[in-house]
Amino acid sequence: MSEITSGLWGLLFNGLWITVQLTVYSAALAVLVAFVIGLARTHRLWIVRFLSGTYFEIFRGTSALILMFWIFFVLPLLFGWQLVPMWAAVLALGLTYGAYGSEVVRGAVAAVAPAQREAGIALSFTSAQQLRKIILPQAWPEMVPPFNNLAIELLKGTALVSIVGVGDLTREGNLVRNATGDSAPVFTVILLMYFVLAFVITRGMRVVERQAKANIGQASPKTGGITAKLGLRQQNETSQSAGGAA
Repeated sequence: MSEITSGLWGLLFNGLWITVQLTVYSAALAVLVAFVIGLARTHRLWIVRFLSGTYFEIFRGTSALILMFWIFFVLPLLFGWQLVPMWAAVLALGLTYGAYGSEVVRGAVAAVAPAQREAGIALSFTSAQQLRKIILPQAWPEMVPPFNNLAIELLKGTALVSIVGVGDLTREGNLVRNATGDSAPVFTVILLMYFVLAFVITRGMRVVERQAKANIGQASPKTGGITAKLGLRQQNETSQSAGGAA
C-alpha cells in the first residue's frame, strides 16, 4: 500500500467519480426506459404491446458489452457520427438495464388488484388519472426492491466500460496496478470501493421503500431486532393477562 503515491490515489478516486457518474446517468436512462416499456407492455392496443415486447426481448437477450461495442464502433459506420465513449457506455447500459426494469414495472402494475382499477372507473378517472393516482402509487413499493438489485448490478456492470476506453474505477485501477506492479492491495481497495457504493445504494433504496410504503399506509416500524421483539412480546403478554382475567 505504501507504493501507491498521492498521484496514483488520485487516479483511483478519479475513476471512482467516473463510475458514480456512469451509474447515475445509466440508472436515470434505465428508469425512463423501464417505465415507458413496462407500461407500454400493459397497454390495451396490441401493436403497442407488440413493439414494446419486441424491444424487451431484443435488449434482454443481447450482451451489454456487445451492444456497447456496436454503439461505439458500428454506429459511426452507419451514420457517420460517433458518440464519445462515456455516452456510448451510458446508452448501452441504460437501454439494457431498462429492458430488465421494464419487466419489474409490468409485473408490479399487473399485480395491482382489479378492484382498484374498478374504483378509478367508478370515480370517472381517465386512464392517465387511474395510472397516476391509483395504480402507480400502489405498484411503486413493489418495484423498489427489484430496482435496488438492478441498480447494484448496473453499478457492477459499469466495469465493462473500460473496454471502450472510459476511465472508470476498473480501468484506473489497472493503471495503478501496472504502475506499482502489486495487484493485491490495488484490487482490494477497488473491491472495497465497489462495496461501499453498493451499500450506499442499498441504504438509499430502503429509505425510498419506506417512504413509498408510508405514502399508501403500509409503513413498517423503523425500530427492529430485539427492541421490536420485546415490544411484541410485552404486548402479547398483556393481551393474555387481560384474557385470563376476563
